[in-house]
Amino acid sequence: MNDTIFDVILAGGGVMGCATAYYLMQADPAMRVAIVEKDPSYRYNSTVLSDGNTRLQFNLKENILISKYGLERLATFSDDMAVGDWRPEVDFRRQGNLFLTDEEHRASAQAGLALQESLDCRVGWLEPDEVKRRFPLLDERKFAGGVFGELDGTMDPQAVLMAFRRKAVDLGAAFIEAEVAEILHARGKTQGVRLADGTTLTAGYVVNSAGAWGTQLARTAGIELPVDPVMRQVFVLQTAAEPRESYPLIAFPSGLYLIQEHGGRFMCGKSFEDDPVGFDFTVNQAKFMEFLWPELVEYVPAFDRLKVTGGWAGLYAVNRFDGNAILGEWPGLEGFLLANGFSGHGFQQCHAVGRYLAETIRGVEPFLDLSLFSPARIVNNAPVFEGRGKLV
Repeated sequence: MNDTIFDVILAGGGVMGCATAYYLMQADPAMRVAIVEKDPSYRYNSTVLSDGNTRLQFNLKENILISKYGLERLATFSDDMAVGDWRPEVDFRRQGNLFLTDEEHRASAQAGLALQESLDCRVGWLEPDEVKRRFPLLDERKFAGGVFGELDGTMDPQAVLMAFRRKAVDLGAAFIEAEVAEILHARGKTQGVRLADGTTLTAGYVVNSAGAWGTQLARTAGIELPVDPVMRQVFVLQTAAEPRESYPLIAFPSGLYLIQEHGGRFMCGKSFEDDPVGFDFTVNQAKFMEFLWPELVEYVPAFDRLKVTGGWAGLYAVNRFDGNAILGEWPGLEGFLLANGFSGHGFQQCHAVGRYLAETIRGVEPFLDLSLFSPARIVNNAPVFEGRGKLV
């Protein structure tokens, strides 16, 4: 490969990189945009290995508006991303999200609900007896109520990623299979990237869209991000219960979550403080048997009989600083933009984040003001937290 000049390089071809490339090319087809991805199969990509959920239930206005925009885009996504006769099918299933809370965090949950309602989100409070009536498998004595978002749901995350990638390339973006080894810069300005094979690609803008590998990439520019690659596990369960009802994604007060696939088939997971840091994709079924199953039965007694039929492990890019995205240009390095540290909720934010980064690069006023998530807050030690009791 010869040295090549671009306007923008996306260092990482996951959903953030491809969404940003799409919005750049949509706005200005004359831009020279390159998506550089080391593994086009996406075997270990966090988006592909995610649950594919999206929700309005956040405690920060900006996160709520990001989700609202994503839901708006999903309404026409298949048509917008069509390439010729091909249309992506993301299989969006609007089963809702139910965030249950204990008494200690009830006030915090209801404060979040009030903010969501003020922003015209279709969410509502359910008392324990109403939860039991609608979802009889649950033991209503184990929680103090919950917030139900009827527009929330799950979809095929790989289909969303591939739609952005295919459409961006159709609009003129270059997709390069290679590994970015180093961010090149001089005198406070970004100059491009050096690939693992020694090739240099020049550009005035480079976006760190490397996901769980983003901290390693930032170090090559002398930047230390407070983001760790943390392994999370998802277990697929076949239960003896055969509910007639359709169950939402349920987040229990302990942090355990449950997603019904169909009938008695569910997915289950939970984040632990001692989850491995690093690039480990090994599923440990003993962890479910020892920790998750006893806890699950406390909330759903009918799940005392079940079989683990599958599972997988993926990586969260966990922002240890405050758990929220790090978006925008790094102070002191002109042209180096970050899209890092989403801490498990990145997939659902790809639509708004991709557009925001594209508008930032193009120098136009962003449709959403997401400056709250600027990397400057890391330098200034000004964390932005979601709120106590809220799962991110």
